[in-house]
Amino acid sequence: MRYTAATLLLCLFMVQSHAQLSQPDVINTSNGNLSIQPIQHASLAITAGGKTVYIDPSGADFFKGLPAPDLVLVTDIHGDHFDINTINALAAEGTIFVVPQAVADKFPAGNKYKLVVLKNGETTEQQGFSVTAVPMYNLPEEAGAFHTKGRGNGYVVAYGGKRLYFSGDTEDIPEMRALQNIDVAFVCMNLPYTMEVKQAADAVLAFKPVIVYPYHYRGQGGLSDTNAFKELVNAGNSGIEVRLRNWYPAK
Repeated sequence: MRYTAATLLLCLFMVQSHAQLSQPDVINTSNGNLSIQPIQHASLAITAGGKTVYIDPSGADFFKGLPAPDLVLVTDIHGDHFDINTINALAAEGTIFVVPQAVADKFPAGNKYKLVVLKNGETTEQQGFSVTAVPMYNLPEEAGAFHTKGRGNGYVVAYGGKRLYFSGDTEDIPEMRALQNIDVAFVCMNLPYTMEVKQAADAVLAFKPVIVYPYHYRGQGGLSDTNAFKELVNAGNSGIEVRLRNWYPAK
């Protein structure tokens, strides 16, 4: 079979586009495998039990080739977490959204989605996943902070005996440090919006997840030093597995 130069270039472009995302990681659970797909910045997808969950989907082009979501978790109102254009491009009419009230208030009137509103500390069972909203906020607590206490949600998701923590936008708050039995954690670190690398490492050493992914690490000064984060965590506890993935693929 003969290929034109244009066809070959198109195939090469498709391969390069697909290769931009990190390969998914697989976690073994009592209900079978759970797949973790880093997408970009604060966005990722997890798939288990035939269901797909998106966390803070932003940038529809990054999700090409992935299944439509059965469940979407949104942490906060900012555009890198709540992107209604991406949501409308990716979600189906039956997609369930777990959101804080501040995000629910920003959905267009008459939207086609089912919204489940959680306050910090509340739990819902959806699509085979248990989802608990946990605090995320800046320190010190101030009305003018980027992220005020109670407005947004971090999430702890339980599936098949495993517990996954998604920090959202937060600093090393007492509620994070007090987390227990976390198997996989996704922890932010981008100044001035959340916390610095050392804060993030100190928090991780306090709650001791089995595996931690630094994510959401682009700030005003560029990308945070995730290698330094890994070194700090492993110097304090060599038993914590720090997984560095590419959260900023080229478009």
